[in-house]
Amino acid sequence: MSAPLLAARDLRVTGPSGVLVAGLDLTVRHGETVAIVGESGSGKSMAVKALSGLLPAGVRASGEIELDGERVDPDGSAPGWRRIRGARVALLLQDPFTSLSPVHRCGEQIGWAVADRRRRADRVAALLAEVGLPADVAGRYPFELSGGMRQRVAIAAGLAAGPDLLIADEPTTALDVTTQREVLDLVAGLQAERRMGLILVTHDLRLARSRADRILVMYAGRLAEAGPAADVLRAPAHPYTARLAACDPPLGRRLATLPTIPGSVPQPFTVGDACPFAARCELAVDACRTAAPPAVEVAPGHLSACIRTAETTVPTPEPAAPAGAAAVAGEAALTVRGIAKRFRGTAALDGVDLDVGRGEAVAVVGESGSGKTTLARCVVGLETPDAGTVDVGGAPAGPRRVQIVFQDPYSALNPGMTVGASLAEALRAAGRPRSEVPELLDMVGLPAGYARRRPRALSGGERQRVAIARALAPRAGVLVCDEPVSALDVSVQAGVLNLLAGLRRDLGLTLLFITHDLAIARQVADRVYVMRRGAVVESGPAAGVLSAPSHPYTRRLLASLPAAD
Repeated sequence: MSAPLLAARDLRVTGPSGVLVAGLDLTVRHGETVAIVGESGSGKSMAVKALSGLLPAGVRASGEIELDGERVDPDGSAPGWRRIRGARVALLLQDPFTSLSPVHRCGEQIGWAVADRRRRADRVAALLAEVGLPADVAGRYPFELSGGMRQRVAIAAGLAAGPDLLIADEPTTALDVTTQREVLDLVAGLQAERRMGLILVTHDLRLARSRADRILVMYAGRLAEAGPAADVLRAPAHPYTARLAACDPPLGRRLATLPTIPGSVPQPFTVGDACPFAARCELAVDACRTAAPPAVEVAPGHLSACIRTAETTVPTPEPAAPAGAAAVAGEAALTVRGIAKRFRGTAALDGVDLDVGRGEAVAVVGESGSGKTTLARCVVGLETPDAGTVDVGGAPAGPRRVQIVFQDPYSALNPGMTVGASLAEALRAAGRPRSEVPELLDMVGLPAGYARRRPRALSGGERQRVAIARALAPRAGVLVCDEPVSALDVSVQAGVLNLLAGLRRDLGLTLLFITHDLAIARQVADRVYVMRRGAVVESGPAAGVLSAPSHPYTRRLLASLPAAD
């Protein structure tokens, strides 16, 4: 077997507070894809930043790194990284809109890594063609492109110097399923042509299973499990991996409650001499709390850092059952008729009709640019339609009747206000007393003491729960959720979806749920509307539409999903 392209041994990353990554071993061979999975705070991004020499100020790395047999100083400040980074190791970040310069044209940014100025224009055109973009994209700015096109430009820029190793950190999180598949197929094709190694950092387990040769599972800065992709997620040997796999929502059936993992990932520097997962593990015994278990081989090439590997099983989810309350027969909560909206002459919505009964959950699915978010904004009054009507419970839409939960709770919450102040402001606008703040927090499963915290002190899931609490303050009957869990870890995502199902059941809420994740639509919705280019192309019961679609576009969306097994 040939020598590995990348070999990292005992990689340690330390910040001002202490250890962030503790003794990670990782190898990647030419043409191989290795996925790194785990919840936020597990150390994934910090590990790959160390492997690309891009650690933030005040954070240092130690251990051994070899690239094609050449020793590399893990300290990213060393001069050796200057000739390696970009030329031999390229990092592709999650959001191409922030990783690309907004004031430089795409062709300039791709060409920065091309040394020969005389051949730069030809090389840029060739790279754009290689990633499936027309040559005129070189003269455009990132804001003029769709999310998928921006990610292709970022890939072209990353590949301009011909790196041996591409590190992709959550490269498809914000992309719909068809664009995600196109981008990953593109990377896979380039990998095969160039024998390029790929490290794929993702919280999407379905994606990791379908795209990776091997999977590393990280938890609190440590390796929990590693091995062939088919083995790690099909027959996990570590309780954490098993619980994580159980949280992944299935497309083929609806569950009464999605499995979750109680608690949260501890800071790596607080773990000490113990198994970092012990506090959340139902199999933990005293020995787990007194020593960190080493990673041992449980099958050829399959490692697990657990002393109770033999007892690890994937939890069985609750039997399939309807989630939430049934719609009240004959009572309409939301009626949309003939909604049309154009931006710069392009139709974002083209005569959309939609009905949601009181107490019902309806999902709207489709690719980016299909009109889903524009429809949601028209429903809540953030956009004024050019034609058509929106009726909420027999009256025009308004904040007392309909509220919205946005995709990114951090940007939706005022960072300068405490949680309590934000909720009190929403209560005051609704004519309700500030004394109801603890009740709102309790509704979304947060302690009353969180009222004193600011958004930056909360996890992503906790911030989204605060955003939901704020939307509940006016006691609106209709809650519009616009991609509310797309940026969350699979375990946190499950908790938020269970919360929404409980609120729907207990408060009689009506949900309009916007998502590009069809498996989530299956768990949340009674009925589904499929949108394409501003129009509804198919609608009906969720089970029927997502199991036996009648429209070719819906079938294409389902075919783009990563394989479940």
